[in-house]
Amino acid sequence: MAKTRTTRTKSKVKRPLLKKVTDIATKVFLYFLLVSVFWVIALRFINPPITLLMILRNIERKADGKPFKTEKKWVKFDDISDNMKRAAVSAEDQLFLKHIGFDMKAIEKAFASNAKGKKVKGGSTISQQTAKNVFLWPGRSWLRKGFEAYFTLLIELFWSKERILEVYLNVIEMGDGIYGAEAASQEYYGISCAKLTKKQAALIASCFPNPLRWTPKNATPYIRHRQYLILRNMNRLGPLDF
Repeated sequence: MAKTRTTRTKSKVKRPLLKKVTDIATKVFLYFLLVSVFWVIALRFINPPITLLMILRNIERKADGKPFKTEKKWVKFDDISDNMKRAAVSAEDQLFLKHIGFDMKAIEKAFASNAKGKKVKGGSTISQQTAKNVFLWPGRSWLRKGFEAYFTLLIELFWSKERILEVYLNVIEMGDGIYGAEAASQEYYGISCAKLTKKQAALIASCFPNPLRWTPKNATPYIRHRQYLILRNMNRLGPLDF
């Protein structure tokens, strides 16, 4: 009889504890949903002033004994050269205007290549890269990938394709301490990104995968070949129909 009472008492203690934990977890989840949705909607109209990558890069620079450097200047979508827009889409995500954030074929190819133990490849779209750059931290963990997928869906839902590409071309890393098309254009060609030629835009875009290693100022044969492929894709892609 005593054992039965003890068991019931323990059961009563466990249930309130479990309910308390469940209530807290539910509240945290709901708060996260509300904050994240509000954050995404806000950045549809407000240009993000800085990203976590910019902060981390400056911490790395300081650790290496270098001064802080964040060269960037926001440029409106209509003031970015169509050549730069087309070069970015041709280089990174040719189905950008057709998908809803994810290129399943590219993801499957990347997964198959990685499963074979080959060099790790990504299947990220411009939407995924924008979500990662604006809302998250660098890395390849499954946790970050999960958040990336979540924020990708949100920006595809609440932003236009023009806004996604505008933010992407203003925040992505394009060199050591250089972020966005305007800063890159000024650094590499001494002109505004509104005046970039097809060849100049394609050369900048050819360095997107590794901007700390590759630069238009000292383009290797490999980068020149990438530029050629991007130019060919730009001609095939034609005007972007937003």
